[in-house]
Amino acid sequence: MAEENLEFLKAYEMASSTDQQFPPDVLLHFYALYKRATEKNGFYIPPTNQGDLRSAFKINALIQVKDLSKKEAEKQYIELVEHHIGEIPK
Repeated sequence: MAEENLEFLKAYEMASSTDQQFPPDVLLHFYALYKRATEKNGFYIPPTNQGDLRSAFKINALIQVKDLSKKEAEKQYIELVEHHIGEIPK
């Protein structure tokens, strides 16, 4: 497994297990970068219910990262974790 991928997995584990509370925009950024970094078959679009505001915010966040490569999304996800949660153990 590549070192960058291992660091991404550690960052995901930290983000998933933290007790910290984040504002919705930060949570959406975590969500969008993770989905972009892990999507296997192109661009991820969440299922929506007509008029579902939460889905609209998710789609908007995903559109903002759609031009990132998977590697760049992983890198930005790691940076986001380190900025908001702390350094990722080596």
